Amino acid sequence: MPKDLLIHTIGHSNHTTAAFIDLLRRHGITLVVDVRSQPYSRWAHQFNRETLARDLQDAGIAYRFMGDALGGRPADPTLYDPGQERPDYQRVEQTPAYQAGIDQLLDLAQTEQVAVMCSEGDHRCCHRHLLITQTLLGRGVRVLHIQPDGTTVEGESIPRQLSLFG
Repeated sequence: MPKDLLIHTIGHSNHTTAAFIDLLRRHGITLVVDVRSQPYSRWAHQFNRETLARDLQDAGIAYRFMGDALGGRPADPTLYDPGQERPDYQRVEQTPAYQAGIDQLLDLAQTEQVAVMCSEGDHRCCHRHLLITQTLLGRGVRVLHIQPDGTTVEGESIPRQLSLFG
């Protein structure tokens, strides 16, 4: 793994297609990796999977769906604590499907300028920071979060609480 590997993240938020593509171009993104478990939006139809893939292709930016491996809402009920909407990300991180998805993402980042995309504008509230960024940082990859205003924020590790019983 090259030491200088960089992966961006971005949330589509409520951008127009043109504004979203402009953000990607400003950061030299050549491939959007969609990590939404359900790649459709009730409120921002321009980000529905097929529409987005077509619009990105028209703009000369590749699209890859990887929400099945890297999504924040996996289908496996054993990854959730009872009564919780959000899965236990440490459990998700241990699954073979997730690890294979990360390996594939890293392979793509060898030849493309990748932006991992989800819907949340604020990366701090999204699994692309809470899960994917943490895994990437652990593997020595630099992560930059593209903010809705076009600025970037360096990916940071989240301290993990140690378990007395683990």
